[in-house]
Amino acid sequence: MAKKEKEPAGQKKCDRCGAKAAITLAYGPHHFCEKHFTDFFEKRFRKTARKYGLIRNGEKILVALSGGKDSTLLLHLLKKFYSRNHKIEALIIDEGISGYRDEAIKIAVKNCKKLGVKPKIVSFKKEFGVTNDKIMPLIFKNSKLGGTCAFCGTMRRNLMNRGAKRLGADKLATGHNLDDEAQSILMNIFNNDFERFRRTGATAGVMEHNGFVKRIKPFYETPEDEILAYCSFRGIEHFSGDCCPYSWTAKRNEYRKIIDDLEKKFPNTKFSLLRFYENLKPLLAQKKGEKKAAKKALGKCEKCGEPTEHELCMACKQVKKIIDLI
Repeated sequence: MAKKEKEPAGQKKCDRCGAKAAITLAYGPHHFCEKHFTDFFEKRFRKTARKYGLIRNGEKILVALSGGKDSTLLLHLLKKFYSRNHKIEALIIDEGISGYRDEAIKIAVKNCKKLGVKPKIVSFKKEFGVTNDKIMPLIFKNSKLGGTCAFCGTMRRNLMNRGAKRLGADKLATGHNLDDEAQSILMNIFNNDFERFRRTGATAGVMEHNGFVKRIKPFYETPEDEILAYCSFRGIEHFSGDCCPYSWTAKRNEYRKIIDDLEKKFPNTKFSLLRFYENLKPLLAQKKGEKKAAKKALGKCEKCGEPTEHELCMACKQVKKIIDLI
């Protein structure tokens, strides 16, 4: 009888089939070959959608598509698993960042054509009259205007909601992943931002309002590096160039470093942070009276028509500040 060859030191085998592992997930720890990793990944994706009731039969799902790995893979998986009973379309926002966003948009449109998905491109330039290339130098010179990413993010959310309503979407799906959520939870705690803290979750917001299209996050329980691994294994093309040239000042970068360092030392940190928040969330929900009062307080922005408590919504207030400086 031939002797069994000794397994090379450090070589792991797939938990499911015993073949050579292609990836190790330290928080398990789990060891998977390429096939069983993608099976594991897809099962969790669909389980998250069911667990949080993200998608209902017959809904029109609009994907906020940037061209990066998260939103690109989200589009692919929604198309793969939900296109039979749902209409899937894509919304692409052009913030006006030369040499960065234009390249990402090309890849985003290419993926849409490949999947047979209808893309809709909206731009800061057309909707607000300014671009990020025009805005950001002014913000760097005027610190009182706020952070660069917070400024851009407010405008993006405004256009996502407006675009979703124009296109008749029932849900707006974003590529936010486990890493993004863990960072947001920690940031909101350290910033003492209770309202944003309780609005976090697999579905954004704490109240229903016909002026808002519900945002959903199917990658809510999916680590960022596993999204990258899936794209690599399945050959899904996405924009993988340098990060946004204006993101280097973002406070989120510091929280990313903190959480990533903790995850390396103590695997499962990100999941633990998310589970803690999920256990706490029922205690943070608005009561019936609070929801009614909040709805009643919302009017329409005089500029863009979006829901707001004031004459202008936050996005239009920010744009006005910029226009006044130009």
